Amino acid sequence: MLTSLYIKNYALIDELSVQFNSGLTIITGETGAGKSILLGGLSLVLGKRADLSQVKNKDEKCVIEASFDIANYNLKSLFLSLDLDYDVQTIIRREILPSGKSRAFVNDVPTTLESLVALSTHLIDIHSQHQTQQIIQDDYQFKVIDALADNGKNLELYSERLMTYKSLQKSLEILKASKADLIKEYDYNLFLTKELNEIDLESVDVEDLESQYEQLNNVEIIGEKLGSSKFILSREDQGVMDQLNLIKQELNKISGFGKAYESLEDRVSSVNVELDDIVAELDKLEALLSSDPQELERVSLKLQKVNNLFQKHSVSEVDELIEIKTELESKISNTESLDESIIEKEKEISNLNKELNQIATTISNQRKAIIPVLIEKLEKMLSGLGMPNAKFKIELESLDSFLVNGKDRLQFLFMANKGSSFNALKKAASGGELSRIMLTIKSILSEYMQLPSIMFDEIDTGVSGEISNKMGSIMKQMSGRMQVFSITHLPQIAAKGDSHFKVFKTDIDHVTHTQLKRLDEDQRIVEIAQMLGGTDITESAMAHAKQLLN
Repeated sequence: MLTSLYIKNYALIDELSVQFNSGLTIITGETGAGKSILLGGLSLVLGKRADLSQVKNKDEKCVIEASFDIANYNLKSLFLSLDLDYDVQTIIRREILPSGKSRAFVNDVPTTLESLVALSTHLIDIHSQHQTQQIIQDDYQFKVIDALADNGKNLELYSERLMTYKSLQKSLEILKASKADLIKEYDYNLFLTKELNEIDLESVDVEDLESQYEQLNNVEIIGEKLGSSKFILSREDQGVMDQLNLIKQELNKISGFGKAYESLEDRVSSVNVELDDIVAELDKLEALLSSDPQELERVSLKLQKVNNLFQKHSVSEVDELIEIKTELESKISNTESLDESIIEKEKEISNLNKELNQIATTISNQRKAIIPVLIEKLEKMLSGLGMPNAKFKIELESLDSFLVNGKDRLQFLFMANKGSSFNALKKAASGGELSRIMLTIKSILSEYMQLPSIMFDEIDTGVSGEISNKMGSIMKQMSGRMQVFSITHLPQIAAKGDSHFKVFKTDIDHVTHTQLKRLDEDQRIVEIAQMLGGTDITESAMAHAKQLLN
């Protein structure tokens, strides 16, 4: 509930501070006294956009601050979602700086107007004749029906499942689109993989293949050179081996003359041993050497395939080809397994579809069950508000598609007078009738759910004294369950209040100021008497005022 309101430097208000109680609070004042200014200031706290023209003194800051007791509102999760500090005594403050910049705070934490609007809808509902249009909107009509039908938990579960259902449908669409794209590449990927699998890439050594090719391709030259090398080393008299033996014999004759000569002889002996090994290796290689055209063709073909794959895939290493093959095999596997994923996803969607239909059916059945109760309550209350012939017909039609709140289409049909036909509420009811319908609906809703504080702004305009008395009684009953404000010109309603405030203007130093004060019992009598008979208060008006208050 709204516990206090502070306004400084706004419109015709210099500074105003007022405390409010629970129950029914009445606000009265002459036309033009500034009731709209009061509402305007409160609207800024609730998230309305600020305008520098609303500031009284443009050189000073404008401040509007409202305090709310929200202990029974269950708003902790909302505060958390809006990143605000929760406090059962919550203070909302708006500031308009001389620069025109506006700031908003909740419990001294800076916040955005969007967050302020999201929070304020749970705190106070300013209701004027303009807001009566709300009742003709589908979402509000569903809100009324579902509140009476106790569909809160069903709708919460439905909303959660519907979100999952839509997410699964989106995932399925992505899978099908992926499959369509992959199928286009599937055959080509298969071809590329087969091409790569024709060679056992894991066992391929390009350097070894190249070496094999060079040997097989040059076998004659290799044989010739091996033979000539062996001949040079081993031929009699002139061969390197014979010549080296002669050198060794010569050095042996002087090796005893010093270590240097002995060392030199040893080195020649080592060379001799090495040359023996070389000759043996030449014999071996020559023995192994043979011409094999088929093997040459096999190695050449394999090497050519590897090089072609290097060129085709723009790589230079076998390891890179193996990575490409693995990736291609993964794509092929994904394509082949997509059908299974799609079938599994379709199964999930089908199961969730059944669950959603069950929940939607429960919601719809509970709506159908409560509609006669709502119609009876509406017609009974409206009869007491001067609409004895008002009749309602509420039609609920089941649709095939899932909507945000079930599968129903709802229509409120209304007939104001006998002999007329039912028509859509927005076409059949006048502005005054809509005001009374809205009042009865708010009253009925307050019996079934915790509503925020409500401020009726001259909802009783154009209503007779007898009907206004009954409207006042409805507001009084509502105030037993919630905080109710009524800005009114009717004494019958004003007399119902638990507390009474008057908005008035004063002229100080040729400057007009709007003020608000709480009336005591005597002041209330005078105010209501003036509402009854005008500024010239008669004894009968005073007596009537006392009678209304009693």
